[in-house]
Amino acid sequence: MSVLEPLAGTVGCCGCAKYILKITSMIRSRRVVLAYSVLLTLFLLACQNAVDAPPRLQINHLENLLFGCKTPQEVAAFLGKNPAIEQKYFGLPVGASDSLLAQALFSNTSSAALQQFKNQIDSIYSDGALEQQLADGFANIKVNFPDFVAPKVVTMVTGFLGKDLYVSDSLVIIGLDYFGGPNARYRPNNLYNYQLKRYEKAYLAASIIFVLSDKYNKNNPTDKTFLADMVAYGKAFEFTKNVLPSVADSLILGYSQTQLDDVYASQADIWAYFLDRRLLYQTDPTEKSKFLDQRPATPEINARCPGGIGRWVGWRVVNKFRAENTDVSLRQLMQNADAPAIFAASKYRGQPDQSQ
Repeated sequence: MSVLEPLAGTVGCCGCAKYILKITSMIRSRRVVLAYSVLLTLFLLACQNAVDAPPRLQINHLENLLFGCKTPQEVAAFLGKNPAIEQKYFGLPVGASDSLLAQALFSNTSSAALQQFKNQIDSIYSDGALEQQLADGFANIKVNFPDFVAPKVVTMVTGFLGKDLYVSDSLVIIGLDYFGGPNARYRPNNLYNYQLKRYEKAYLAASIIFVLSDKYNKNNPTDKTFLADMVAYGKAFEFTKNVLPSVADSLILGYSQTQLDDVYASQADIWAYFLDRRLLYQTDPTEKSKFLDQRPATPEINARCPGGIGRWVGWRVVNKFRAENTDVSLRQLMQNADAPAIFAASKYRGQPDQSQ
């Protein structure tokens, strides 16, 4: 047996000890010892490099296969091979005929205008930035939640025939045509301007991680208060920020930086409004929705206050909770379903951070 044989092929780092013992048993001379030392050093360095290597994520761009179809029948065959796309992305019931969908897709993908649009989308996403953001985010989730298994990520471009985004524990489907940004040849026409600003590449990774946080975000199902809803959103934002630390808060919240600066400066007034209207323990869905739903503004407070302000206040509560309880890990935070206890321990009363 050659000294090189244990090193041939692909060997995981967890097998280092086993192969080191095999090599050691073969040492018979000083020359072999020297060769062994060199090879062992190189091998251990390779193992270390494998551990330190940045995570990689392979996104499956199914739109390339779709646009390669030459007939509606080929599109139907593509759909048949990808039932999750049919059912989860297009919402086609199991067993339903896909002939009309195949025809509509072929009509779109054979259009020269949509082909040019796809080329533009390809260019926007060709730098691999989204892949790296998601890979880093998935790796950070795994650190905090060892049971996490990264979902498969696929993309589609259909001319807005499918969903914008589908996220589950096992599968993420991104309709890239929705996320072309303000300079895209086409933009979805069923969205308001305040919603459209979130439909660009920079918001995608945070949007996906935010949805994935739901699996770990424990809440009390009997607590229907505005406070409980705020804290639940705050925990989801905190989760997203922790696993994507380089993503700006404005991209996580969907606020512009100007809006974010304004609400930080006005948080004492926002908090006072909540107290004056006794909103914290409000349970009426209609009343709560005024401050939790995505809207262009929250005019109940003032015309400059952005929509969903209760979500932001919830994040402030969770921020303060973690600042006051530095020994609480992200995992422990997400498992804490007691919103009133989190609020009490946060000591948040509308005050800014000392650094603000």
